[in-house]
Amino acid sequence: MFGLVCFRLDKMERELTLHIVLERPPRGVDFGLQKGRGSNYETVQTQTFEGFDLEFEFSVGVKAGNGNVPVFVGPFVQGPPQERFVYIDIGTCAGQADSCWSRRLKIPLFGITTKMISREGILEVRVPGTGKDGGPTCATVKPFDGWKLRPPAR
Repeated sequence: MFGLVCFRLDKMERELTLHIVLERPPRGVDFGLQKGRGSNYETVQTQTFEGFDLEFEFSVGVKAGNGNVPVFVGPFVQGPPQERFVYIDIGTCAGQADSCWSRRLKIPLFGITTKMISREGILEVRVPGTGKDGGPTCATVKPFDGWKLRPPAR
């Protein structure tokens, strides 16, 4: 077959860099990346909108699951193996004590393929920062356009 690219994850864990761009979130609200699970977590890379999109960059581990399906692991990864996601903490969840917002934004990791993992570069997703109610976007991102490969800077 011509043009067939085959890549298998091996038993060893690989590292993958992810980049989240939160577009035009509301002013005056803190956003941060959740590191850890349950009640044992911290919010890192905390930022407030100052006229520019917010950006979060971090690494996750990836290993082969059943059928060579990627399974994401590490302190930023949440959820069961086939439904992994990361959280962006918002307002009081991000440590902003005086905020009227207490939300989390769930960004799914589905759609990241072994082919994408095999390429050199950073995987990026762009998500809306403001919801229909004018407040910070929360719950699972909708619509979700998926992760895209961003070539490495040279």
